[in-house]
Order: sequence, then structure tokens, then C-alpha cells
Amino acid sequence: MKNDPGQFPPDAGRLAPQWARARARLRSEVGEVEYRNWLRQMVLQGIDADVASIALPSRFLRDWVRDHYGDRLKALLLAEWPAMRRLEFRVSVDAGSAEQDAQPEAGLADTLVPPTPRSNGRTQAAAADGEWMAPLDTRLTFDSFVIGKPNEFAHACARRVAEKPSTPGFNPLFLYGGVGLGKTHLMHAVAWDIRARHPGKTVAYMSAEKFMYRFIGALRGGNTLEFKDQLRSVDVLMIDDLQFLIGKDNTQEEFFHTFNALVDAGKQIVVSADKSPNDLSGIEDRLRTRLGGGIVADLHATTYELRLSILQAKVNAAGVVIQEKVLELLAHKIASNIRDLEGALNRLVAHAKIFGRPLTLDTVPEVLSDLLRTHEKRISIEDIQRRVAEHYSIRMTDMFSARRARNVARPRQVAMYLAKQLTSRSLPEIGRRFGNRDHTTVMHAVSRITELMAEDRMLAEDVTLLRKMLET
Repeated sequence: MKNDPGQFPPDAGRLAPQWARARARLRSEVGEVEYRNWLRQMVLQGIDADVASIALPSRFLRDWVRDHYGDRLKALLLAEWPAMRRLEFRVSVDAGSAEQDAQPEAGLADTLVPPTPRSNGRTQAAAADGEWMAPLDTRLTFDSFVIGKPNEFAHACARRVAEKPSTPGFNPLFLYGGVGLGKTHLMHAVAWDIRARHPGKTVAYMSAEKFMYRFIGALRGGNTLEFKDQLRSVDVLMIDDLQFLIGKDNTQEEFFHTFNALVDAGKQIVVSADKSPNDLSGIEDRLRTRLGGGIVADLHATTYELRLSILQAKVNAAGVVIQEKVLELLAHKIASNIRDLEGALNRLVAHAKIFGRPLTLDTVPEVLSDLLRTHEKRISIEDIQRRVAEHYSIRMTDMFSARRARNVARPRQVAMYLAKQLTSRSLPEIGRRFGNRDHTTVMHAVSRITELMAEDRMLAEDVTLLRKMLET
């Protein structure tokens, strides 16, 4: 008999731990703010035969969660209940009132049972040896990866490895970069592509954390030989967030031997971390050397152009209409990482749908006030010097030199003026950053530019433009 849509199932006690683990994993992936806004009110109503039901308190929330998180939720629930075949989203007035967050939510230490492979390509897949395959996100493919100068080399290397695993010179492939720059996206894309191109190959993808917990579990269970044999039988080993192994000497030791065994057998290894091998303090030298022995690819901080391209791609994929000026403002204001950028776009779209209002430039500060405060740009004197030097086509070194030619001295004075207006640095500090000049030189520059701006419209426009460019 179907569960009453408004009631939590009688077996809630039995289902609670699995549901808590799935929610905890999703929470860690999307972040606290996004989780609170959209996912906190979910209620698992139960699993009847092979159908799981999730309830939300309104039709809008139901549709939003289903459209934006449905595939990922299905994968996480498949990991807990492999027999599940369908996930339903319902509306229930009782949803959201069950204080779901009061339930203990499991950490990532809990080993997930991999999902059952599906043929339609919309769910997450498991490798042939399912015990080693973490769920893959169907959204994270090469087709959905937006390429720009900061990531084009890493993308090209990942493509090459996916097409021809174990190519000499590309094994291992080491991807590194800051949070939210696309490392995990490329890892998932490589795994998906290898599975499609080389269906006979066994791919093991997991976080370094999961590798550690599986190793510890094998030690405690006295079956380390089985652990070694299983892991070393795969064709492609992919480890995400390797920095987690820093300080874990025993796990590093096991990873080192696994690494050597696989490379010696001609198997492919792909690793990601937040720093390059040489900068990973706490990693043994012999492991650092092996990690850097293949190809090391950096994903740099995003540029304005790349951020704008990502936003445009997301908008096109979602089928919504947003003014280009709104996207440009987001690309300027939120420069930290792609995850924050996507989260901001999701909030704007949701606000427009809930209230039925068009998205305008005035909407952005109203909806994203907290996020914009977090990403408020801190302007440095070096930023000012670089921007002014680029604008006037002079060298950065001219900012510190003793040259007094007008085409150099005037831009230098503009930079000093902007440093006084846009930073909290003292006059002596500003002078030191301009070639150890005296504070009176800075005072004269500020006074002179102020006077000229009142007389010279072109100079005033230059200064105004430079200020806007620095502040946005």
C-alpha cells in the first residue's frame, strides 16, 4: 500500500540513517547556504517496493528541487538502496515541519554502496568493481565544461587522458587549483568519457578521504591483501582532493605502493589537489616525485571573460532569459570561484520565479546582499598600479622608476591619487610602494590630479573609468 503523502513512513527509524547520510553528502556538495534555501525542507516519505518518495511543502519547491537536484538525489539514494528504480517528488503540507536537521547526519566517512548501472545515461554509474566507484554527476561532462585561458591546458590534458589512457608522458595526470575552479568537474568528465570510449576498462574514482577510510577498514578487518588486490586490478585510478592525505603517513605509504604497482602495470592514474606536487607540504618526497613525473596541469583563477561565458552557458542550459548586464555584473562582482557564481545565479532565478518579477540590475543587490558583502573587492595598491599601467600603455616598472617624462609621470600621479581614494594606506606607505617616494610627493600628486580633473574633461573621464574598473 502506498504511503500517505502527508505522513512519514512507519519504518522511519530504519530509514533515518541512510537518509541522513544521503542528505549529509548533498549538503557538503552544494554548501550550507544553498542547502538551507532549497533542500532543508525535504522529507523522505519512504520507499515502497522500488519507488522512493520525497515531499516538499510547495509546488514551486518541489519543481525546483526535482529540476536542479533530482539526478544527484537519485544517485545518492541509489547508493543507499541499490534496488530503487524511481524517485518521485511530491507536495505535502507536512513537509518541512519534521525538523529534519535534528536528525544526526553522517559524515563522509560512511562508505557508500555504489549505484546500480543504468542504461539511460541520466543516473550516476558504477565501475565494474562497484566497491571503488563513487557516484558520478551526470552534469559534469566535457560537453558542459566551459573552456577559457585559465583552464584550457588542464582541459586539453584531461581530454587526452580520456581518449588514450596510459599515454606516455600523461601518466599520472595531476590537476591542481583552488576551490571551485573545475578540478572535480574534469575528474568526473574523464571518468564518464573513459567509460564511454573504453567500456571494458575498470575505472575507480573516489576521494582521498574514502581511500583512507577503506584502507583503515581493511587494516581493522585483517583483509589488507584483498584491499591491495582489488584496487590494483583496476585500469584507471582517480583520486580527488589528494591533500587530504597530508599527515596520514600509513595511508600515504599504501597509496605510494598502489601508485607504483599501477603505473608499472601500464594503468592510468589521475589525481587532483589544491596545490602542485612541489607545494604539497606533508607529502613524502618519493610520492611527490612520482606525482610530478607525468603531466601537471594548473586550473588558474577565473577571468572575467570565463566567468561570463560560464554564466551564459548556464542560462542557455536552463532556458531562462536574463539581461546581459545582470550577467556582466555577476561576473564582475563574484570572482572567487565557479560554485559561488552558480549559486548566485540560482538564487536570482529562484527569486524571479517566486515573485514573478523580471531580473534587473536593481534586483542583484537586493537578492544577493550577503553574497556581495562576502565578495566585496579589496583593492590593493598593486592592483591600482597594474590597472593604470595597462590603461596608459606604460610598464609596471615605470610606477617605481625615477623617470619624469610626462607620459610616465602623469599616470604615476593618477595611480597615487587612486591609491589614496581607494585604499586605507597612509601617505608614507603609498610613497614607499611607488619607489620609496616621500609622502609629500604623494600629497602633491593627489592635489595635482584633483585640480586637473576640474579642468581636463578627458583626464576626469579616465580617472572615473579606472575607478569603476577597480571597484567592480
